[in-house]
Amino acid sequence: MRSATDTTTSRETLVGSVERVTFHNEENGFAVLKVKARGKRDLVAVVGHAASISAGEFIHAVGVWTTDRTHGLQFKADLLKTTPPTTAEGIEKYLGSGMVRGVGPKLAKRIVDAFGQETFETIEASPEKLKGVSGIGEFRAGKIAAGWAEQKAVRDIMVFFALPWRRDVACGAYFQDLRA
Repeated sequence: MRSATDTTTSRETLVGSVERVTFHNEENGFAVLKVKARGKRDLVAVVGHAASISAGEFIHAVGVWTTDRTHGLQFKADLLKTTPPTTAEGIEKYLGSGMVRGVGPKLAKRIVDAFGQETFETIEASPEKLKGVSGIGEFRAGKIAAGWAEQKAVRDIMVFFALPWRRDVACGAYFQDLRA
């Protein structure tokens, strides 16, 4: 049992899907999210750091509840891990969020209606199948596949450098090259 003088706050785990990315600073990864969290009726404001984040992704956050003077109750995440969505609804929101150039919400819906939970695999491994979706020809299918590959490569790099020890190693190698 905690005493009245105990000021430590217990850390909690929050899991859910990102409904909206209110703010994301690409330089330092700071993000403000609206999350549909398990066990919560209303959307939850989550603040933390993520290399890259999009609506529709699933998050696992560890942190504490705080009340901001201006913004009210929010979950301040010390650890914020993201995973791509696995449901058709999440995939549609993810694709339609603008993270792949040339795919907006309406086209994302048509693509997900055609491929369902296999959408990501289709874009990556068999992009020619996209031509079967209304409004997508050979050129647009190629652009979507290229945009997906570019986004995935950028995301992998950002995740790699988001780990502190890797950032230190990379910066050390960079500065060592400058001294040579």
